[in-house]
Amino acid sequence: MESYQVKKVLNNNVLIAVIDQEEVVLIGKGIGFNRKKDSEVTSAEAEKVFVLTNAKEQTSYLKLLPNVEKPLLDVTIEAIELISKRIGVPLNEHIHVGLMDHLSFAQTRTAAGMHISNPFLTETKLLYPNEFAISLEVLTLIQERLNLTMPREEAGFIALHIHSAAKNKDLGTVNAHSQLVAKLLAIIEEQLEITLDKESIDYMRLVRHLRFTIERVENNEEVEEAKAIDSLLKQEYPLCYNLSWKLIKIMQHSLGKPVFDAEAVYLTMHLQRVQNKYK
Repeated sequence: MESYQVKKVLNNNVLIAVIDQEEVVLIGKGIGFNRKKDSEVTSAEAEKVFVLTNAKEQTSYLKLLPNVEKPLLDVTIEAIELISKRIGVPLNEHIHVGLMDHLSFAQTRTAAGMHISNPFLTETKLLYPNEFAISLEVLTLIQERLNLTMPREEAGFIALHIHSAAKNKDLGTVNAHSQLVAKLLAIIEEQLEITLDKESIDYMRLVRHLRFTIERVENNEEVEEAKAIDSLLKQEYPLCYNLSWKLIKIMQHSLGKPVFDAEAVYLTMHLQRVQNKYK
């Protein structure tokens, strides 16, 4: 059982401790209550505590802390514990800084009656349904603890923070992927001269297909070749076939990675299904 030595209690929920001559930040509801300098905190006591071992994250967190009021700090810690329980995988440490910073701005915006639009809300909900569901729980928690009703658009932003921390991805990359999907969908609407029904099952399938295509490209995963179907689709559905290649070229440019030819086949099939619905 590991034991931490308390170096400094910052407040009831945050303290700085030392283990093996290394300084860490322990974060957890009530972890600092009645703690004295040089007292011990065991790993058993710290069951629900997050340890910030990354020096950069520690510095960012400690800089942010004085600017955040205690009720918001408390609810952020509770929210991260909730997210951790729901996700069931270790979260990247950056969520402590990223989520607290975001909620701090969101609180200020909401209290001032400022509305911020989220143009990627529908796509985020479809791309990351589990994370989005958890983010709605976080909004409910904030409403209960702070008596503050944040707009539903915030759930989209929170979902990206959750996905970033759960998949250990940079938040900028997660945001870029969401924006890329939105860009591809806009091009599909323009080229096929349609307005996609964002509530339809076909829209959901298309969004998820684009998401998984991007993930396969990022991971250099190749899908099964389908050359026989390729020539048939090119002949039978030239508009959708050419559009799929246009979208693939945009993906290649945006991601800086090659896209395997077989992706064009599966994308063409999705586009053709969508086009048929709007004929």
